[in-house]
Amino acid sequence: MERTTAGWGSGLLGVVIFSGSLPATRVAVADFSPVFLTSARAAIAALLGAVFLLALRQARPARGDLFALSVVALGVVVGFPLLTALALRHISASHSIVFVGLLPLATATFAVLRGGERPKPMFWLFSLLGAATVAGFALSQGGGGSLAGDLLMIAAILFCGLGYAEGATLSRRLGGWQVISWALLLSLPVMAAITLVTLPASWSGIGVPAWLGLAYVSVFSMLVGFVFWYRGLALGGIAGVGQLQLLQPFFGFMLAAVFLHETIAWTMLASTAVVVLCVAGARRFA
Repeated sequence: MERTTAGWGSGLLGVVIFSGSLPATRVAVADFSPVFLTSARAAIAALLGAVFLLALRQARPARGDLFALSVVALGVVVGFPLLTALALRHISASHSIVFVGLLPLATATFAVLRGGERPKPMFWLFSLLGAATVAGFALSQGGGGSLAGDLLMIAAILFCGLGYAEGATLSRRLGGWQVISWALLLSLPVMAAITLVTLPASWSGIGVPAWLGLAYVSVFSMLVGFVFWYRGLALGGIAGVGQLQLLQPFFGFMLAAVFLHETIAWTMLASTAVVVLCVAGARRFA
């Protein structure tokens, strides 16, 4: 019971930290290119992770774990950060947060594909209803939205769900913070090279908000958040703790409204609420 309670508490803290990722990315891409932001945040987090691994004398992962760690790196170190950074060049942070409501569904889907689970038919009904709600909202935006931004966000969610499911499974053996640290370290050579190639031509035009956004996504979104999130999944269970992601859109809406002064339309809140209900229903029949 204590392990489960600790898992839920750790997972909730991870979700709160992740909720600031999209608003911070939105601020950062105003002055940094999406590719530089993606590679720089990964490189910075990897160096911090390496310090922890060395300081705590962690054993190297087994050769058989390298593929799973590569999948984690592809999903949450490269795929999700890059695709969301590109998407936020076309859409607002509050608009992008609607898609985060699909993360529990994406995570569950990849848990089925990787773990061989067999959900009941009603699970897929709720899944389709949730996907249709998001698609309908995106199409209803007309000139206020962006097809390119919406498609990039959908791809980002798929990559993130894959990384979450793979990392959660691996963290049961290696530990939560160890999984993200090794995944970051595995991607460091490529990310560091891309960072050097995509360095801004001039640093003078980069404002303080962009630097703060880079700092947040590097330290908190890319490393600290995963320490609590993977620990929560390992202690409390993927299916249960994973549903805490349903709270992330609401935390994100509040952050976008407070710090970015973005207007939150009632249709956006209604769409998110429907997605939350659909994913909750899908979990019940999983």
